[in-house]
Amino acid sequence: MLDLAVHRSDGFIALKDIADRQNISKKYLEQIVPLLNKADLLRTNRGYQGGYALSKNPDQYTVGEILRVTEGSLCPVSCLQYPVNECPRASECITLPVWEGLYKAINNYLDSVTLQDIIDNSTGGDYSI
Repeated sequence: MLDLAVHRSDGFIALKDIADRQNISKKYLEQIVPLLNKADLLRTNRGYQGGYALSKNPDQYTVGEILRVTEGSLCPVSCLQYPVNECPRASECITLPVWEGLYKAINNYLDSVTLQDIIDNSTGGDYSI
């Protein structure tokens, strides 16, 4: 997603080009792209000039949004994955508030950083929590 943001003026980008620039497997990208496509985060173009492009401006994508689509839950512990904590020990778990606080901090932070922020700070910027 960041590669597409940086190269968005180039139009639609082939997965091969992203893989080459980022030194990652094209097969790996082929697994992630359908998830991003299904979530309407990408636009696709088939054929000779085919490839992928962002469907929105880079400042409209948060890191949290992208990670939730590609990785699933950002929960530090499994008992927080669902709206209702069904862990039988939840009422007596003395560490639960720690995990809830961490989960809140993770979400708040990752939802505050956009692709554009990363691009803007690529010259030595600081991501403070």
